[in-house]
Amino acid sequence: MKFSWPSFLLGYAAGAATAAISSRLRPFALAVATAAYRLLDAAAARIVMVREDAEDLLAEARARARATVAATDEGEEPALH
Repeated sequence: MKFSWPSFLLGYAAGAATAAISSRLRPFALAVATAAYRLLDAAAARIVMVREDAEDLLAEARARARATVAATDEGEEPALH
């Protein structure tokens, strides 16, 4: 493979620029990571709330269904809430 000065200089400049800018990019990267964690935490909390609501709804539906079956078995009129 033939050595290419323009490619070498471009790579060297990119490395030097990255080293020079990295101290300035750290606060930006930290802010982005913080925002991502806040978003993930908020999403996880929302998922937990939705799951609890769904469990409550299903538990209430199960209780009503069992009450209806029990009332029907006893010959009573089922009480719908």
